[in-house]
Amino acid sequence: MNYKETINWLFSQLPMYQRIGKAAYKSDLQTTIDLLEKLKNPQNSFKAIHIAGTNGKGSVSHIVASILQEAGYKIGLYTSPHLKDFRERIRLDGKLIPEENVVSFVANNKAILEELKPSFFEMTVAMAYDYFATEDVDFAILETGMGGRLDSTNICNSVITAITNIGFDHTQFLGDTLEKITVEKAGIFKQEVPIVIGKKQSEIKDIFLAKANLLKAPITFVEDNVELKFLETTDNNNRYFDIWVENQMLVEKAASPLLATYQEENIATSIQIIMDLMLEGVHVSKEEIKDGLANLIKNTSLKGRWQIISSNPLTICDTGHNTDGIKAVMQQIKQTPYKNLHFIFGMVNDKEPDSILYLLPKNATYYFCKADIPRGMDEEVLQEYAFKAGLNGKTYSSVREAYHIAQNNAGLDDLIFIGGSTFVVAEIV
Repeated sequence: MNYKETINWLFSQLPMYQRIGKAAYKSDLQTTIDLLEKLKNPQNSFKAIHIAGTNGKGSVSHIVASILQEAGYKIGLYTSPHLKDFRERIRLDGKLIPEENVVSFVANNKAILEELKPSFFEMTVAMAYDYFATEDVDFAILETGMGGRLDSTNICNSVITAITNIGFDHTQFLGDTLEKITVEKAGIFKQEVPIVIGKKQSEIKDIFLAKANLLKAPITFVEDNVELKFLETTDNNNRYFDIWVENQMLVEKAASPLLATYQEENIATSIQIIMDLMLEGVHVSKEEIKDGLANLIKNTSLKGRWQIISSNPLTICDTGHNTDGIKAVMQQIKQTPYKNLHFIFGMVNDKEPDSILYLLPKNATYYFCKADIPRGMDEEVLQEYAFKAGLNGKTYSSVREAYHIAQNNAGLDDLIFIGGSTFVVAEIV
């Protein structure tokens, strides 16, 4: 098979949560364990930095990767889902896994894949691990797909584990309380491996502390240790800040292309991960931290996080798609000057729409659409839910159509926002 045929086979042959939802979910890690065993356990060949959390884990993964790349380390990066190209999930020093590696992995292991019938996610994790082992990476940065305890990435040789924050998402799998979700995500913690917690949440803090104590793992709550002091500038393309660690200046006037205020927590979490690595003997200079933050987009091609698509009129997209993510986006919109708000919006059909829709601004013109995936919520159904929440707008048969109509309707001083789902954003960026 050529690359296109291989990708078509992957997407059609194997169940994939991204497209079909609950049918792809498995309740144990045995298939992953069996698959990696057949591949001679590539995960044992590299050190992993394992990152979970409800929001921000993708941003943290990319930031840490960028800093370590600037420090001269060979870095594997595994994230999900992809926006445009399957190969975005697996990167080496920021570069996509080559098409021929995808083809050869499937060709060489097709009999194993057909025998074990792994999920799409299990298979891509195995592909990433095999690639990282072959390339002899210094570190692999692994973003969990969902949860942690039963996530395929959890079969790894962690040297740092981190959780960005805990909120409500995938509750049908992870539980319907913060406590239950926390237990699932804390399942990535390993014996004596340092733990970084991005957000100290009083109702679940003790769960983290108890698990860390049980595993004899040192644990740090980021806000106790790292502070970003933001600086006023006229640069619209970057935010500037001093980084303080343990009440001492670490980096002066760092620049970051991540413009959203919600990224402050993610940057601080990334800095703490680097600090913990340095305690383990990994050498990273202050200048390399500064360069890693400044060159994030160049080094890793991170997209879809409060990303400016156009400035005429101002057009922004963001992949926030659960209640905490949408709240952060709404806060950012409030801080953005505009005359009229045009809101291109779509959701997946296994989300609880009311919990999201009631967070959205009433004084916007909505363009309801469905991303081109089976899990996408029908735009007419979404419009009905939205109308009950006091939101008014028309339906469009595609994200692209909604975007073009919004562009035609918007004035120069207006704001066009695109979001609600990673898959809606993926069709625009």
